[in-house]
Amino acid sequence: MVTTAVWAVVMLLLLPWPCERIRHSNAYGHVTGRMLLWILGNPIKVEGLEHLRARGIFICNHASLLDIFLVMWLAPTGTVGIAKKEIIWYPLFGQLYVLANHLRIDRSNPAAAIRSMKEVAREVVKNNLSLILFPEGTRSRDGRLLPFKKGFVHAALQTRLPIVPIVVTGTHQAWRNNSVRVHPVPLTVKVLPPIRTDGWEEGRISEQLETVRSLYVRNLPDSQKPLDAVAARKAS
Repeated sequence: MVTTAVWAVVMLLLLPWPCERIRHSNAYGHVTGRMLLWILGNPIKVEGLEHLRARGIFICNHASLLDIFLVMWLAPTGTVGIAKKEIIWYPLFGQLYVLANHLRIDRSNPAAAIRSMKEVAREVVKNNLSLILFPEGTRSRDGRLLPFKKGFVHAALQTRLPIVPIVVTGTHQAWRNNSVRVHPVPLTVKVLPPIRTDGWEEGRISEQLETVRSLYVRNLPDSQKPLDAVAARKAS
């Protein structure tokens, strides 16, 4: 709360400079995300940090509030977040998110979501930014991977930035849904090599989406794989 209040003042002072607000919010994320993870005391193993050094569309599976603090900590400077427009109503954090000039999309219907994502892509290209989002669109309640929304594919088609998958393991056990207690469960973050998108096509959105999602299925433990993937592996 202290760091959020301090950075809110910084964001107000930087109102005339939108891109500077994004970059300073990344500094807030690096400090606050790492500090909270240190306070909670969960052992963390991170692999593949070298894949976060270039611009890209960073995507992450989502099963716990801890995922948000992990990506805040790891996202490189110049990365803009994307969230549902209702985030503005989240106390303190939502207002800082908007002040920091991060992006929001309208998820009221598929057409509105696609229009919002195209606007996001234009801002990313115009300001030479990276993008980070959770492709499942919501938190998994049991840690198992959910179907992916198409937004990140539309963003890739508009920006031609590479997709950089971030696979997070253990957060659903460390901070369970509807609980205020954090358990000292080891966490693993694995950043996979970038996936080039300059050859992607509008007519193959579903295929391209499943290609990326299959990487998560392969890299997650059985306890976080979709049940159909676990059953298929056992059957084979």
